[in-house]
Amino acid sequence: MMQRWNKKRTHFPLIILILLVFIVCSILYIESSIRQIHEDSDHVRHDQEVPISHVKPNLPKSAPKDLDRFTRCNSTSKYSGWRNGWADPGENSGRRSVSSESCDVFSGKWVFDNTSYPLYNESHCPYMSDQLACHKHGRFDLRYQHWRWQPHNCNLKRWNATEMWEKLRGKRLMFVGDSLNRGQWISMVCLLQSVILENKRSMTPNAQLTIFRAEEYNATVEFLWAPLLVESNSDDPVNHRLGERIIRPDSVLKHASKWEQADILVFNTYLWWRQGPVKLLWSTEYNGACEELDGLGAMELAMSAWADWVASRVNPHKKRVFFVTMSPTHLWNREWAPGSEGNCFSENTPIDWEGYWGSGADLPTMRMVDKVLGKLSSKVRVLNITQLSEYRKEGHPSIYRKFWETLSPAQLSNPSSYSDCIHWCLPGVPDVWNELLFHFL
Repeated sequence: MMQRWNKKRTHFPLIILILLVFIVCSILYIESSIRQIHEDSDHVRHDQEVPISHVKPNLPKSAPKDLDRFTRCNSTSKYSGWRNGWADPGENSGRRSVSSESCDVFSGKWVFDNTSYPLYNESHCPYMSDQLACHKHGRFDLRYQHWRWQPHNCNLKRWNATEMWEKLRGKRLMFVGDSLNRGQWISMVCLLQSVILENKRSMTPNAQLTIFRAEEYNATVEFLWAPLLVESNSDDPVNHRLGERIIRPDSVLKHASKWEQADILVFNTYLWWRQGPVKLLWSTEYNGACEELDGLGAMELAMSAWADWVASRVNPHKKRVFFVTMSPTHLWNREWAPGSEGNCFSENTPIDWEGYWGSGADLPTMRMVDKVLGKLSSKVRVLNITQLSEYRKEGHPSIYRKFWETLSPAQLSNPSSYSDCIHWCLPGVPDVWNELLFHFL
């Protein structure tokens, strides 16, 4: 009996070992099977998207009617997965061409310079916006006007208004986008207008399109309100604060009809995509049935429709196209001063932490934009203003502004609720964006 028991004991560890090997092999097999299932499903989904989910953007006269602020969705469903199958720029285009310059002008630091800056006086620009005229509306610390962007290993081309006009002679320079791009346009007009005689310049507001003209140079500097790039119900430059944002994700043709004759185009879009879900009303939909998608996904659709227009319509030898990356916000000062509770109000110096990145600049959005622009090769020059603007927490209007009405005493005493930490005071940060544009022109 004891001998039989000893024989069983000698086999017992071997049985345990075999069982453990079997369990490990089973787990590895299951994990491998799951991975294979995901790969197979991804492959099937990719194969199925081509005939089912890709649509050709920017088909002329395909939409039943233009969107406006009165447009409504008759119904809303989940996003179907349709994608814009935009034009391939060509096999030889590759990624964006690498600049031959030895210096990255977007990498540097802000240097206080009260000798050369500001490049113009706020009160001397008759086209200044009350929303951006911070000194006029009570900001007496003017240090924000005296910062110069200094790249690490080189110098930016020094601003020269007359030279810029010569670059623009006989041409149309158009900024297209949202209120941040409008701020850059106002900055450009203020930078340029002083060398033009008063009776030889004019500003012609035309609702969605506003034009500054210099007769001597037969040139215009224009702004087109198109905050989402594609056609939307928010295209009215005044009445665009709507509860439901609706876009045609596959069409820029309404806006392109206004911008296509410009010689130099400066585009931006970003802020409006961060305000919640977006309704999609495809150009082929005649019954008002919308789909809903998150802001980043909707922005990617819009960028693809815009990229299709660039890829198929832009000859880089005849037309210059620039895309301005996202302008960061500074809504929570705890991000650069841990333990603080506030925003950009009362800030008076830039952030000196190199590489600082706050929540006002979204990395997934930057990666998506880079992916889209990367396919456009040399047709688009990127003005990467995001990192350099991240440092300028003190450059926003805060409470020193007028938006329709001047802030009331009660609002002025509550900067945590009424500070504008999105737009930029002028003179200020957008002037540097335009110096970068001048540098590349």
